[in-house]
Amino acid sequence: MSAFLFLATAAAGFLYVIAPGPAFLAVFTLAAAKGRAMGARFLIGHLVGDVFWGALAFAAIIGVSAVGPTLFDLLGAGCGLYLVYLGVRAVMTRKTTGGAAIGAQRPFVTGVLFGLTNPKAYPVSVAMYTAVAVPFAGRLTLADAPGLMGAAFVGFVLADAVVIFSAGLPLVRRLFSRHALAITRAVGVLFIAFGAKSLLDAGRGLAARG
Repeated sequence: MSAFLFLATAAAGFLYVIAPGPAFLAVFTLAAAKGRAMGARFLIGHLVGDVFWGALAFAAIIGVSAVGPTLFDLLGAGCGLYLVYLGVRAVMTRKTTGGAAIGAQRPFVTGVLFGLTNPKAYPVSVAMYTAVAVPFAGRLTLADAPGLMGAAFVGFVLADAVVIFSAGLPLVRRLFSRHALAITRAVGVLFIAFGAKSLLDAGRGLAARG
């Protein structure tokens, strides 16, 4: 695996975890109410779901890549559009909600359930990783799967560490409560950038074979 693909996949895994969503908000509220240790247990549980959906996403991506580069480029274009759609929704959002400290009683189990039952986890995983893998259309094989999953796992762990460290800082908690909307919109811009890259790479691939 090239260094570029490893770093890009790790970055995609990092962004996948750190993007504001139900689990992200749950960690911040839980850590604020019960401390970093409880938030860490929740994230460790959630990591089970991240790995599960990531593995399924890579299996689908490699399977499509093996069929042929044209189909892979089409998948990349579709995923790029989906990421742009998610990013635009985030940028245009008008409010965010936090809620009570979910998982205060059983943070690890709650984290596992959050990670495994998120209905958007699979399509977002496929979209994120396809966005960085489009330049390698037709060249990905099952032999690349462990390296891709390892790179994504590095991104997961780094993002979890950043989230749990930040969630316990009083200043960050105050800033998050005040500027959650701006944070959500900033991540939306990153999603749009990933989607645009996927569309550009897919377009170049289709044009080269057209």
